[in-house]
Amino acid sequence: MSAVGGRTATVGDERVADEGARRSMPAAGALRRVWARREWILVVLGGLALAVALTWPTMRDPRHTVPGDIGDPAMFAWQIAWAGQALLHNPMHLWDSNTFYPEPHSLAFTDTVLGYAPLGMIGSGMDDAVLRYNILYVLLHALAFVGAYALTRQLGAHPLGALVAGVAWAYAPWRLAHAGHLNVLSTGGIALALAMLARGHGWSLRRGHRPEKHRPGWALAGWLVAAWQITLGLAIGLAFAYVMIAICLIAAACYGWVWWRRGRPAFGRRLLIADLVGGAVFGGATLYLGIAFSRVVELHPQADRSLAWTEMYSPPWRGLFVAPEGSWLWGERHTTARADLFWPPEMALLPGVALIALATMGVFFSVFRLRHRVLLTLGVAVTAVLALGATLPWGGDPGYLTLSKHLPGWAALRTSGRMVLWLSLLMAVLAAGAVSAFAVRARAFAPWRPGLPARGKFVVIRLVLLVPLVLVIAESVNKTEHPEVPRYPAAMAVAPEPTLVLPSGGTLEMPIMLWTTNGFPRVPNGIVTFEPESQKRIRASSATFPDAASVAALRAEGIKSVVVMPGWLGDTPWQGLPDRPIDGLGITRQDIDGSILYRLE
Repeated sequence: MSAVGGRTATVGDERVADEGARRSMPAAGALRRVWARREWILVVLGGLALAVALTWPTMRDPRHTVPGDIGDPAMFAWQIAWAGQALLHNPMHLWDSNTFYPEPHSLAFTDTVLGYAPLGMIGSGMDDAVLRYNILYVLLHALAFVGAYALTRQLGAHPLGALVAGVAWAYAPWRLAHAGHLNVLSTGGIALALAMLARGHGWSLRRGHRPEKHRPGWALAGWLVAAWQITLGLAIGLAFAYVMIAICLIAAACYGWVWWRRGRPAFGRRLLIADLVGGAVFGGATLYLGIAFSRVVELHPQADRSLAWTEMYSPPWRGLFVAPEGSWLWGERHTTARADLFWPPEMALLPGVALIALATMGVFFSVFRLRHRVLLTLGVAVTAVLALGATLPWGGDPGYLTLSKHLPGWAALRTSGRMVLWLSLLMAVLAAGAVSAFAVRARAFAPWRPGLPARGKFVVIRLVLLVPLVLVIAESVNKTEHPEVPRYPAAMAVAPEPTLVLPSGGTLEMPIMLWTTNGFPRVPNGIVTFEPESQKRIRASSATFPDAASVAALRAEGIKSVVVMPGWLGDTPWQGLPDRPIDGLGITRQDIDGSILYRLE
């Protein structure tokens, strides 16, 4: 009797202790209730705060500096500004930009982030263009985080697993090599569209297909977000389009099988209509951009890229384990490994050491079903093979080069390493499954594990669960350079247009494009992966400027003024230009605050 009584007393004491511990943790309970009711508000606000922190110091001086370098960011800032003002004032000539004068359709000479054009309607001038670019740079990281969080939550992940996936995908180390490539970084719409489509079709990796969860509105919204994502450029969007086609074909086969077995359709008319309408919008957006870029190849056959580009930029397998220079944690440690890569900006492809470890765990231990984990693992293997391009023992055929030969438009995607986007997304899903499994086990484990007071057990287990999140955040910290954009030359403000800016060609071309956001004067300047014939002709004729032949040739091209930047002339054909006489040429010269204006009128 005494033994039984003692046992009863012990159990009662533990029950009282547990109840006391629960009462002693009101803050934790309140936090859970707030999270359950306001999860998405907290995720969005947290994503914005995290984006500002992990892209810092982008917002320290957002009107005068840009992340990465002064090349591509300057061009993308100009693109958005041009598209915005064109939609406001002359939408029928959206593609006929003010650069590469007198060439038509010049906005499509390179990948175009057209989806950001509405933001280009806000503000005017160069300072606003730089500010707009930096705000977008921060927001696109926030959207990528929220998109990956939404996708993994819809697939069945625990909030902690979704947080890990969101950070690991939005701030993967490989992205730091593309700090200046707004089109490559703008991927949030991919994950968000997939999340909405999965929600609309009542599908998850954890619970499978649930017809009672069909939401046609979410499905339509997913297609619209996917269409917007396509307008952010085909460098990433074309592969996304083919992924969507593959998903549609697989889904159609699966639903057709269910219909055949059960004798009734797997989903209703409203969802079918939402898919048809949304798919048509998505297809229309893809076709619109495809026609625009095809037109460039018709006008400039030299713009068509051969498979030699893909072979040259294909990374070796070790590139998947090498971090870019901008990584705070791994950049310096991987210096020697990067030196062995032909072109590190496209070949340093580390998805994250923590992500690799967590994804590996997710293959064997996860809240997701085994067959889904197997499919995700196969997806990781396939995307890794595609990312290596032509460096495989069989030369990438079958593989990435096969797609380049047979899929329309794929040959233009010269950098196979960008397939790491899909590799890291699949790994983030696997990682979310593993972390979610740990979180679910911990929830059941905490109340009964002996040896610690209830409050101590709660704190220790929660701290341990935060380790994966801390690790992926540590790998996300950057040391990206933020150079100051070149100052707008005062001579351009008074130069009659069309205006040629010298030197032409090289690193100054993209800042020149940015300078033109002050009024958008027509200029023959600009730089892409090919050189239009008119630009080549103007550059060649201006090499001896100012002399009689060059002045006559420029006048024949319609050029009315030449702005010279003396500080940029070294080691160019125009070196020594300011010392050349202009007597008898019928032109005037004016020195204005460090730049020189020649009027040819």
